[in-house]
Amino acid sequence: MDAQPLAMFDARTAPVTRAQPPAGAVAKGASKAEIRDAAEKFEGMFLSQMFQYMFEGVDADPMFGGGSAEKMYRSLMIDEYGKQVAAKGGLGIADHVYDTLLAAQEKRA
Repeated sequence: MDAQPLAMFDARTAPVTRAQPPAGAVAKGASKAEIRDAAEKFEGMFLSQMFQYMFEGVDADPMFGGGSAEKMYRSLMIDEYGKQVAAKGGLGIADHVYDTLLAAQEKRA
């Protein structure tokens, strides 16, 4: 068996394996502000998905809207709706996600 192909594979993956932390290394925990931000972003994404389903059956008013521009930017508008609702307190999903992430980080530490 020729080991030449394996040597090429090792040379290509060497930079990737060196970039990874050692197996026993413990990652630094995120701050509470970073965890809160991640939880709010998660809730915003969740709400955006729910709003997307809500708006699927809603057609634009032909007198004041519609067209290709509205189709193109509607998803961006819905994403912003989700972010804004989450930033104003949302449904409380972010609070539960925050508590869960914080508890998981404390167990790991």
